[in-house]
Amino acid sequence: MSLDADAIVDRRRLRRKLTFWRVSAIAIVLLAVVVAALALTSRSRFFPAGDYIARIKVQGLIRNNQDRVEALERLGKSRARAVIVHLDSPGGTTAGSEQLYASLRELQAKKPMVVVVDGLAASGAYIAALSSEHIVAQDTSLVGSIGVLFQYPNFTEVLKTIGVKVEEIKSSPLKAAPNGFEPTSPEARAAIEAIVLDSYAWFKGLVKERRRLDDTQLARVADGRVFTGRQAIGLKLVDSLGNERTALAWLEKAKNVPATTPVRDYSLQPRFGELSFLHVAAWTFQAVGLSAIAQRIEEWGAVQAIERLNLDGLLALWHPAASN
Repeated sequence: MSLDADAIVDRRRLRRKLTFWRVSAIAIVLLAVVVAALALTSRSRFFPAGDYIARIKVQGLIRNNQDRVEALERLGKSRARAVIVHLDSPGGTTAGSEQLYASLRELQAKKPMVVVVDGLAASGAYIAALSSEHIVAQDTSLVGSIGVLFQYPNFTEVLKTIGVKVEEIKSSPLKAAPNGFEPTSPEARAAIEAIVLDSYAWFKGLVKERRRLDDTQLARVADGRVFTGRQAIGLKLVDSLGNERTALAWLEKAKNVPATTPVRDYSLQPRFGELSFLHVAAWTFQAVGLSAIAQRIEEWGAVQAIERLNLDGLLALWHPAASN
């Protein structure tokens, strides 16, 4: 009986050891794949060899992003002959859009730069586009939405219906106003309106300066609407219609950068030591030929970023009302 018990204990011990070594082997293989993937991608993503034109992409909602600022600073010190910025964004927070604009302006001071509007460069994304001295848009791209928005929900009627009253003690009438739990006072509305109008004046001044518009021309484009690329040409919001080839032709003609110079994607993601698990996983699957899985991982990461985005506060965002 004791022999059977000892045999069972030995088998369990062997099974645990076997499981340990199997897990260790899988971990080693995954680590090797990750290292190989990074070795294959690091040169093209971070250290391209020879003369090239850097292609960067700004997509989705724009907010403050220090990783992006540092990546653009590195690009300014790189061997890139020029930069093509692809924009496809409805905008975002005013502070994030201003940060991106400032970073791109610093880059433009070091490298010839042209913006290509792939689908949408509205509101805060158009602020980013203003950093370049030349903007290219497709015929049906949407640009503009020059304006500022401050949105907040008000639950007053709902709270009345369910019989809930929120009480508060605060140091002054405008502290934490508006708060959504009580009707907005005229004083609070006036304070928020002053912030919106001040930021709107800053936005319009930027458009007027960068696009060289007079007051009449500015008034035609600064009412918050978006325009197609074809409309934007006549309104001086963009400089030409086309795509990346059009941008390359402009760089050759205006900046003496040959249109045959290789164009390479430049990542605005963190460097190797700052990479998240999602970045590494996506690159790994892409390196071994599983690009569909890599795309799903990157899309999931983008969804997480959007969910984490705090949209409270001042926005430079094109946000069409949903249809009923």
